[in-house]
Amino acid sequence: MLKGISPMLSPQLLKVLCEMGHSDTIVIADGNFPAETMGRNGIVIRMDGHGVPEILEAILQVFPLDQYVEKPVSLMERVHGDNADVSIWKTYERMIEAVEPRGIAVIDKLERFAFYEEAQKAYAVIATSETSQYANVILQKGCIL
Repeated sequence: MLKGISPMLSPQLLKVLCEMGHSDTIVIADGNFPAETMGRNGIVIRMDGHGVPEILEAILQVFPLDQYVEKPVSLMERVHGDNADVSIWKTYERMIEAVEPRGIAVIDKLERFAFYEEAQKAYAVIATSETSQYANVILQKGCIL
């Protein structure tokens, strides 16, 4: 255990977050996301039993968002005609507003297959047990200034 570091950040996850460089991305994936498929060219971290919000909140405490791009946070846009509940996005917005001076303006929504394309380029994918649909998040790392 470390002081001031969320126990949600396992040694494996902390190592990955430290290894990532400026502009590298990490996906926090819901339980329906094809994490192993999308992460086959990177690192897949299993965090079964946890949801996206608790992991996102812990990561945002130690992870600088890319200050050189307009939208360093990406969500998977709801498929046209799908009535899935996306109220989890409001939770994400509150978390991002709490740590990011630019507020929710840093959040982008990517069409499903565009999101998959970006996810395949990620340095790492975190597989969770999140049951909310469209709960996937991509974070782009920035610099410590």
